This record gives sequence, structure tokens and C-alpha cells, in this order.
Amino acid sequence: MRKRGYSHPHVTTSHRLLKAVRREPADKTPVWFMRQAGRFLPEYRELRKSHSILEICAEPELAAAAAMTAVKALPGLDGAIVFSDILQILVPMGIQVEFAAGEGPRILNPVRSSADVAALRPVEPERDLRGPLGGIRILRRELEGRMPVIGFAGAPFTLATYLVEGGPSRDYAKVKRFMGAEPRAWDDLMTKLGDAVTAHLSAQAQAGASLVQVFDSWVGILGVDDYRRYVQDHMRRIFEALRGKVPAIHFGTGTAALLELMRDAGGDVIGLDWRVDLADAWKRLGPGLAVQGNLDPTALLLPLQELDRRIDAVLDRAAGRPGHIFNLGHGILPETPVEHVVAAIERVHARTLP
Repeated sequence: MRKRGYSHPHVTTSHRLLKAVRREPADKTPVWFMRQAGRFLPEYRELRKSHSILEICAEPELAAAAAMTAVKALPGLDGAIVFSDILQILVPMGIQVEFAAGEGPRILNPVRSSADVAALRPVEPERDLRGPLGGIRILRRELEGRMPVIGFAGAPFTLATYLVEGGPSRDYAKVKRFMGAEPRAWDDLMTKLGDAVTAHLSAQAQAGASLVQVFDSWVGILGVDDYRRYVQDHMRRIFEALRGKVPAIHFGTGTAALLELMRDAGGDVIGLDWRVDLADAWKRLGPGLAVQGNLDPTALLLPLQELDRRIDAVLDRAAGRPGHIFNLGHGILPETPVEHVVAAIERVHARTLP
């Protein structure tokens, strides 16, 4: 696979994070964390005292301020990810989303029929998603090129799980039944969601994101046949549309059985969770892709000596090869000590690359 060129004027091409995306040698392994601006940070908790999640997501100044809590509290980060929520894109489509304390997100008008799919409205990002787009523009100004700004969106399948299930699920029975019993309506749903995600990520690139991540957080609940039939082509269309606009990370959890299919669907970087051996997964994916990961988030709760050992194990498997971005296998847990995250960044950057 040849290296892709991205000529977007906002891209800080010399930064080690973007060098890793292009599988070019860098001085240090780049590191950032999913949910690096979140409940484990006192500064973020202070912001949440006066604003709901949806309020922070909707207002550019608040979205940028939330993202900057991580930049300020975690010296050495190699990327600033805009603060948003993957479900925010559903609101302009006509979906009522609420966040119940201790329960996670809830969909008040779930999608359960072809008529529900037909009622979903298209998304115009500059009109409908001013929070993350404005937040990216503010971050670009505040960071002054010190690090790339990372944008993101949920993948169509993961968004669909919330839409059909009505919220988080353990068995995903409703969404699997919808896929199999209503395949035409399912494809229509995935097409609408894919169009919205593509428009949103393209707008984030235009706003100044140097890199984007597509979160397919729950796709690991599918087997290979279902992924191939119900998901892969929709993901492929997104990554083909982004090619040449902005490099993209393709991330999922529980995806050990799906890695080759995800590779074939697209993305410049494949995100790995902690359930796979990084060296084995990279060998399966082939040398033409970068990889991201893959420390278990709970490792950040361990004594520092054990945390160092586990970080070293990830770096040993990456073996200093160009194209490794250090991250967790999912997001930082709320109970994580801030000093452990700082120590993790220092440990990664202390490692000498060939």
C-alpha cells in the first residue's frame, strides 16, 4: 500500500504524530489518549459543574476549553482531540438524545422500522454541528501549531446500535434482529449515517483537524459474515471519501476477528484494543498501515512500576517500527490518577527509537 499524500493547508506535517500516520521515522513514539479530556481531570469536572455534556459539545468555546484541559494537565501529549460526543450528530437528524446520570446515553425515539429510517434528516455540519467545528478552529488558534488537532465521529454501525437499541446494550439483540429481518431498511440507515459521518469528518478537516478517528466502538459484537455483509461497504465509502482530505484512524474494540476486514474497509491507521498482541496484529494487517494502541486502560490504575512494565511490553511489540501511535485500547477510566497518565506519557517518550 502506497503512502497517501494530504495537502490540506492546516496539516502540521512535521509533527511526530503525523509522521507516524505516514509510517515515517520520528524522534519519539507519539502518544495521545482516548477520553484524555474527561472525568479523571479535576479541571474537566469543574467545567461540568455548570454545563451538561450536550451544552459543552454544542458551544465552540466550551468544546475547546474542555479539550484544552487535557493539553494543560498532561504535558507531552502529541495531539489534542476536540471535545464532542459521537451521538451529537444524531440530534440534527431528528433524534432525541439524553444523558441520564449513571445510565449513559438514551435515545427517546429509537429507530425500529423503515419509516423511522426514512424520517431521519440529512446533516449540514456548518449549520448543525457548530460546536465541534468551532471548537477545532479555536484549538488551532490556541495551539499555534504545537500539536495536531484530532477530530472524530462515530462509525455508522456504532451509531446504529444506539439508535436501534435505544441506548447501551449487553446483547445487541434488537440491532442484530433489525439487520437480519430488515436488510433494505438497514442499508438505508447505514447509508444515511455514513453520509452524515462523511460530511462531518470532511467539515472537521476543513475547520483545521489534521487527523480524524472513526470510532466503531461496538463493531466487535459482529461475526465476520455480518461485518462483511452489513458494515464493510459503508465503512469503505467513508474512507474513500476522506482520501486526500485528511488521514484517518479506523478504531474498534473486540475486533480481533475483524482486523483484515477493517483493513480492507480503509483507514491510514488501524486502532487496536488490548485484547490482541500488537506485533501479531500488525503482522496480520501488513506493513502498509500504521497501528495505534494498545495499553489496557486499567493499567493506568496500577502501581507505577507495573504500569511501566506494561507500557514497555507494548513498545517492545512495536519494536520501534515507524508507524506506531501509542494509545489505550479504549478510553481513560474516570478513576484514573492524573499523575499516572503524566507518567505514562513520560515513559513512552523516554524510549529511544532506532
